[in-house]
Amino acid sequence: MNIAFWIVAGLLALFYVYSGALKVARSRDRLRPMMAWVDRVPLPAVRALGTVEILGAAGLILPPLTGIAPRLAAAAAIGFVLLQAGAIPVHLTGGDRRIGLNIGLVVTAAVTAWLALAR
Repeated sequence: MNIAFWIVAGLLALFYVYSGALKVARSRDRLRPMMAWVDRVPLPAVRALGTVEILGAAGLILPPLTGIAPRLAAAAAIGFVLLQAGAIPVHLTGGDRRIGLNIGLVVTAAVTAWLALAR
């Protein structure tokens, strides 16, 4: 279980660090080809979302790595489930109906939470 947690949590954290860094650093014009929804959301909210994603990725990795409050990794994973549960309606209400990635991230985050609690 421990190895499975590190693999799944590591991959999920890498995804969210990358995605969050893009949202924090790139302009709306450079985000638009990848994220059609950025035109419907204020840029400060996009930046805040990126910051939340980066902090959540740290929450997946750092607590179990340091041994300080390792249950926080499960909380971070549950936070990602909730984040994607909110992202799906945003995608569906706009013209962007591609939610396959969101569903995959919900499943991956739920598995990560389960593995974190089972450790």
